[in-house]
Amino acid sequence: MTALYWTLVLIALQRLAELAWTALNTARLRRLGAVEADAGGYPLFVLLHAGWLAGLALAVPAATLPSWPLLALFVMLQLGRLWVILSLGRWWTTRILTLPGAPLVQTGPFRWVRHPNYVLVMAEFAILPLAFGAIALAAIFSALNLMLIARRIRIEDHALAPRRGL
Repeated sequence: MTALYWTLVLIALQRLAELAWTALNTARLRRLGAVEADAGGYPLFVLLHAGWLAGLALAVPAATLPSWPLLALFVMLQLGRLWVILSLGRWWTTRILTLPGAPLVQTGPFRWVRHPNYVLVMAEFAILPLAFGAIALAAIFSALNLMLIARRIRIEDHALAPRRGL
C-alpha cells in the first residue's frame, strides 16, 4: 500500500473513532437536555469531509510520494485535534449542542482561541492535499470548508451567547 493510501486509511479510522466518541457524547448531552442548533447543516460537513478524503483518493496518483515535512505538519495538526477533544472531554461533539447553564470550557487551547478545532480543520484541508501535490484540491476544499465554518461559527456563537452572558 502506498503512503497516500496508508495516510487516508489512518485518517478515515481516526474520523470513525471521533464519530463513535461524538455519538456517545451527543446521546448523553441530549439526555441531559442539550439543544442542537443547525441540525440541517450537519450533513454538509459530513459530505465535505468525505468528499475531501475521496477527492484525495481519486485525484492523487497512488504512487505519489508525499512532502514529508508537510505530512509531519499534518500529524502535528492531529495532535492539536486530540488536545481539543481531550480539553472538551464529555462536551466534545461534531454537532452544535448546547446545554443551558453548563459552563463553557476555558482550558486547553480554549484559553487562547474561541474555536481551535475550526482553525485546525482549516489547516488540515489545505496541508494534506498540498503534502501530495494536489494544489487545486487544497484550494477547492479549503474554500468550501471556509464557507461552511464561517456559517457554523456564527450559528455556534449565537447558540453559546446566553452561556457567555451576552
